[in-house]
Amino acid sequence: MPRASSKNLAETDLYRPIHRYLVSQGYTVRSEVNNCDITATKGDELIIIELKRSMSTALLIQATRRQRITDSVYVALPRPKLRRTWKGIAHLLRRLELGLILVSVESKEPTVEIVFHPVPSQRQKRSQAKRAVLQEMAGRSDDFNEGGSCRRKIVTTYRENVIHIACCLERLGPLSPRQLRALGTGPKTASILYSNFYGWFERVDRGVYALRQRGRNELAQYPELLQRYRALVRKQDRL
Repeated sequence: MPRASSKNLAETDLYRPIHRYLVSQGYTVRSEVNNCDITATKGDELIIIELKRSMSTALLIQATRRQRITDSVYVALPRPKLRRTWKGIAHLLRRLELGLILVSVESKEPTVEIVFHPVPSQRQKRSQAKRAVLQEMAGRSDDFNEGGSCRRKIVTTYRENVIHIACCLERLGPLSPRQLRALGTGPKTASILYSNFYGWFERVDRGVYALRQRGRNELAQYPELLQRYRALVRKQDRL
């Protein structure tokens, strides 16, 4: 992977080494979950990491909002060349009960340093917000996004579900929601087909749906998911 310089650094350059580090520590990692750059779980622990190319007020606001979900919130930044100003920044992050991660992106093999962990606080958590993050993480079969990415479509649980349904219809032809649920497309199958948010499906008979040409064309935008679900449908078709 080419080295990232300070001039062309992207938030995704921070994401990749952090993702590798967390996986090596035994975490299940998902990115871009409910607007959080990186979420990771291990047992009952949930951590959230916000990525930025530089320290800013916007980053601090974003990170402290995440504290409504979990105590374990970190900010991740590229390692600075000069550390003279970092004593004050570290003091501020500690006061805000945030953790700090620095990534050496200019080295041949980017390294991750956990400078300090967040101090647990007594603030009131929004259990519903935490539950929403955990449910969205659990609903994704893998991590198909890059934390910090922008101007690209995020693979959500909903989008995965739509792709699974599309792959079933692509191979097997028109089906009812009941038939699709029998193939493992989940309890939201009927509502996905009815709402048809992406315009991929069409009703061809009472309670029977088919895949439109638009859906066939746009499936190609998700090669990893397409490969996964096509293989799954082929396997089910042979049974």
